[in-house]
Amino acid sequence: MASKSKVIIASGKRKRAIARAVLRPGKGNLKINGTPISEYKPEMFQLRLQEPIIIAGDIAQKVDIQVNIKGGGQSGQTEAGRLAIARALVEHSKSEDLKKAYLDYDRHLIVADVRRNEPHKPNKSAPRAKRQKSYR
Repeated sequence: MASKSKVIIASGKRKRAIARAVLRPGKGNLKINGTPISEYKPEMFQLRLQEPIIIAGDIAQKVDIQVNIKGGGQSGQTEAGRLAIARALVEHSKSEDLKKAYLDYDRHLIVADVRRNEPHKPNKSAPRAKRQKSYR
């Protein structure tokens, strides 16, 4: 186990969203952008953010986690947040079993999804759409 006074900072990215999780010794509280997880809406995204904590079990009950998320949409923010939470818990516990449990459940709890939005091409309306050619 890590030392009790240690603060761990972990980050996660998904699309344009960036999340930073700060893990401190505590009583198992989880806050997203200063809001308790119980008030996070919609409920589906609330459950997605709680997945790493449920898998971690007792380890997560001894720490407080505060997550700040910026950019992107709500789904991207949720994915970035759960990635940051899982990475912080793995770093805190230094447990290979926890890391393996995360990887077996969902690989994206530890490994970031590197896909990004493709930029528009010069003088084009979309990243891949071609301009129509007129013969008349």
